[in-house]
Amino acid sequence: MNDTTMWWVLAGALVALELVTGTFYLLMLGLGAVAGALAAMAGYNISTQLVAAALVGGAGALLLGQWRHRQVTTDTQAHDQHLDLGATVEVEAWDAMGTAQVKHRGAAWTAVLAPGQTATPGVYRIQAMAGNRLMLEKT
Repeated sequence: MNDTTMWWVLAGALVALELVTGTFYLLMLGLGAVAGALAAMAGYNISTQLVAAALVGGAGALLLGQWRHRQVTTDTQAHDQHLDLGATVEVEAWDAMGTAQVKHRGAAWTAVLAPGQTATPGVYRIQAMAGNRLMLEKT
């Protein structure tokens, strides 16, 4: 079996594995194998074929990784924009630790004061969510 055929078989196997896993990284390595096959078809030696495959496959995987990192960062920022922010809740009393129990969307929540706020009963607006606590500011 010549070099070109081996590269095409490797490219096909990587693409088939990618279809099973769905990660797209194997697809980038498959593109690298295609670059190796094209280098073999052009008559380059095995060292040049390996370099071409490594450069194309590696660059594709790195670019895919950077793109996915940007997507995750964008998704995280979108999740930070809670629909609860800006909603109002009624605080009946604050305890000595500066927390209160409030009802919001039918559930009991622990609320804390936003910086610079005074602990008085009344209507508060949800300014932020810190874990499972609502950070409130006076309306």
